[in-house]
Amino acid sequence: MRLKVRLRRIKIILSLDNIYSLLVGKNEKGGQVKPLSQITNKFTESVIREMTRVCMAEGGVNLAQGFPDFDPPQELKQAAIEAIETGCNQYSITFGEPDLRGAIAAKALRYNQIDYDPGSEITVTCGATEAMIATLKAIVNPGDEIIIFEPYYENYGPDAILSGARPRYVTLRPPDWRYDPSELAEAFNSNTKAVIINTPNNPTGKVFSRMELEDIARLCIQWNCLAITDEIYEHIIYDNERHISIAALEGMADRTVTINSLSKTYSVTGWRVGWALAHKNITHRIRKVHDFLTVGAPTPFQKAGVCALNLEETYYEKLQSRYTQARDRICDALLDAGFNLRSPKGAYYIMADADRLMDQLGADGADAFSLKLIHLAGIATVPGTAFYHMEEMGNHQVRFCFAKSAATLDEICLRLDKVKQMVKA
Repeated sequence: MRLKVRLRRIKIILSLDNIYSLLVGKNEKGGQVKPLSQITNKFTESVIREMTRVCMAEGGVNLAQGFPDFDPPQELKQAAIEAIETGCNQYSITFGEPDLRGAIAAKALRYNQIDYDPGSEITVTCGATEAMIATLKAIVNPGDEIIIFEPYYENYGPDAILSGARPRYVTLRPPDWRYDPSELAEAFNSNTKAVIINTPNNPTGKVFSRMELEDIARLCIQWNCLAITDEIYEHIIYDNERHISIAALEGMADRTVTINSLSKTYSVTGWRVGWALAHKNITHRIRKVHDFLTVGAPTPFQKAGVCALNLEETYYEKLQSRYTQARDRICDALLDAGFNLRSPKGAYYIMADADRLMDQLGADGADAFSLKLIHLAGIATVPGTAFYHMEEMGNHQVRFCFAKSAATLDEICLRLDKVKQMVKA
């Protein structure tokens, strides 16, 4: 069997129909196998995860996928170990351990000024990823539309499609990643079921302002639709920016689903513990979908999550300080190497313009450049084409993750200097 491989959006795209017919051919009764799901033809596999696989094959440094290369706090690891050793190894309550839901509610009230009942308005999920798809499956009816700001975290488009909705895109434009208010207003209509907001934003690092969130809230109320807000980077903010939850704004508490997770704030992306906060009527439906998607999140890590959510305020101060230093160092190195960028205000990514370097290195677009960068310098990044519904919109951009140890940052700076020297030569 020959596997046709082509580089498009820096991933291997398999001809599913050809491969399936070669592997399976006819069924056991001699008839042709029925066609597979057509909906999966509307999106591709994750470019981010594909770049991780390319990085591993090349032995490069992974600045593509958004995970730290350092451990979480020792007390969190110990809490997980103790939970395992004391018998917390079986199913928990489907929608989450009561003590974790209580800790989530307390922290949401304290930090986000949103008040939800842990008994009926919180669903613990297998990461924010499951919280998003469970939410969409719980609210979408045929013909509904979901508004998505782009560049977007690449799951949002496929999630909308898998839920049966039609995605509508509103563009955030560099250098400060603002949207056009008239473009946003035009995206809302009688078919709009929800708008997805990611603040701080992946991949741009944008932190939505109160004025922008009030604008979105006004449109949600006008068109009687929901806001789904992914706030997984809420504690990773810089330059005196302030994180605001849209659910805390007037009129939005009962029409917002707030999604979050342990993953980014506590450096435990592999634990897969997230949650969705929503009015009880919405939560009831999210819980039903969640139950049949995954049954429940890992019990010992839920127990350890209670420890995480009760850490002292100094933990978040140190987190911000660490990531501020990492951001500034990588931004300086990227600028020196020839990239054009605006320092992000939140999250731990840099969306850089690589136009000049693409020309100098002979790379035709972001996909080819990302491959060339890993081949020449051993640095894995994500082409900007992965973050737009029309690939050409991101064809001059690449995303770097800087959630890395000091030693990794040292190595990246050396490798970026190598790129600089190649360009000079």
